[in-house]
Amino acid sequence: MNKIIVRSPTRVDLAGGTLDLWPLYMFVHGAKTVNVAISVYTTAELTPHDDSSITLESVDLNIKKSYKDLKEALADTDPKMILLQAQLRYWQPARGFSLKTSSESPVGGGLGGSSSLTISLLKAFAQFCEKPFRNVHHMVHAAHNIEAEILNTPTGTQDYYPAASGGLNVLTYDHDGHTQEVLNVAPSLADKFMLVYTGKAHHSGLNNFEVMKDAVAKDDNTMRALRDLKQIALETEKVVRAGQWSELGALFRKEFEARVRLAPEFSSPEIEKLAEVSLQSGAEAVKICGAGGGGCVLVWCAPEKKNEVAQACQKAGFQVMGAKPVSPL
Repeated sequence: MNKIIVRSPTRVDLAGGTLDLWPLYMFVHGAKTVNVAISVYTTAELTPHDDSSITLESVDLNIKKSYKDLKEALADTDPKMILLQAQLRYWQPARGFSLKTSSESPVGGGLGGSSSLTISLLKAFAQFCEKPFRNVHHMVHAAHNIEAEILNTPTGTQDYYPAASGGLNVLTYDHDGHTQEVLNVAPSLADKFMLVYTGKAHHSGLNNFEVMKDAVAKDDNTMRALRDLKQIALETEKVVRAGQWSELGALFRKEFEARVRLAPEFSSPEIEKLAEVSLQSGAEAVKICGAGGGGCVLVWCAPEKKNEVAQACQKAGFQVMGAKPVSPL
């Protein structure tokens, strides 16, 4: 068997984030999530061995370790190895290999980087172990359970679908679980799309867990905000399907306000400053990526304003990324 290389995109969530956590979407009688895969990738490179030895390397963590066999690899107590060990426990590979992982996403970028890497790993090991998944839903189910095991917190599912399929994803959550529809990426979406990193990592699991606790406690403010986010996502789906891209800015502004009402921690001084700089320079709106509190922000602006807005962001100390939406894989 030859070397296996898998690259998976990360994503920007356009609407409905947080509502992909079970059972939050049932608290509001079902929900939608709209997101788009972007050209910020994670990579898993797996090279088979002729013996039982295993080498695990993470470029991002600057760590490389070798073990005589699977048992020794699983016995390592280094917390930096937990993500890769979870994959080894799941797959129980019968032969040795070298595995190298890397991610282009900033740490805590809010782009679903760890979820994308989980998909890259699952795709690579599925080939290596010759155990293909039944379908994308089977793979996503395994991915979000593996991450829940690692993070010890509830996890949603929206981040895995764009990593697995690319494109513009419309996810529907209801009594029967969830369904996925992958749409093509319109040029008009790419034209107004600009991704900016605040320089501060976010903590998605922590923010979402606080929302989960408040929702279970039937907190009025939390439930109103979740219902508003649901409605904004439904409107976003209609706009996306109709190609009415000029209307997205207003929806992003509504989403920002509802998300901060849901939990003030979704914003941060860095995000507030970035929003101020972007809007004053001519951007139409900003969209918090993931659970916020830092990470990346989608800046939505007309093509003719992009250079001016990008220069203002960079002058303020933010990193403008060259990410673009990715077509279906």
